[in-house]
Amino acid sequence: MCIRDRINLLSSLSKTVHTSIAIAIILFLGLFYQNGGFSFDALFWSWVARYTHVLVGIMWIGLLWYFNFVQIPNMGKIPDEQKPAIGKVIAPAALFYFRWAAAFTIISGLILAGLNGYLHDAMTLSIGSGIPKHTAIGIGMWLGIIMAYNVWFVIWPNQKRALGIVECEPELKAKSAKTAMLFSRTNTLLSLPMLLTMVIAQNLY
Repeated sequence: MCIRDRINLLSSLSKTVHTSIAIAIILFLGLFYQNGGFSFDALFWSWVARYTHVLVGIMWIGLLWYFNFVQIPNMGKIPDEQKPAIGKVIAPAALFYFRWAAAFTIISGLILAGLNGYLHDAMTLSIGSGIPKHTAIGIGMWLGIIMAYNVWFVIWPNQKRALGIVECEPELKAKSAKTAMLFSRTNTLLSLPMLLTMVIAQNLY
């Protein structure tokens, strides 16, 4: 690939993402085939679900940390005349990916657990069977579900009022902004324990 082609590729987000997806698919199929042949069996779909889960999970938690470590702490440093660019353009776009990444993280995680046969045991925290791995992953799943609930039913409705997407009185707008911030901070608090239980379940047991 010549320098001009590389610049054209990287100058377009769409082309960059599509190329990345194509490379990932080629690697996935090649490595999967190398692992004993290729078939659309439970193992194949488990791989797909796990990769999807990790991918959208990175986007979800990455944006959560962006809001809490970058945007919110620095909003006060931005001149008032420049704040509409954040509130009207950047924040709504980030919230779109944020909330849908949260939804698909939960959906793909539940599918993955079902395909691997531990969904019920994990959701009941392995009470009765006493499998430590399922207890760990179950704690992580419940923390993730709580966080996703906060995103869709608390943070997003309040952010719509705070950003002016939904019209409301100034007092309610200010209250909504604070509520969204507090629940976003709550999700940040839960994020490290949630990620810890996921890592423990995959690597400790």
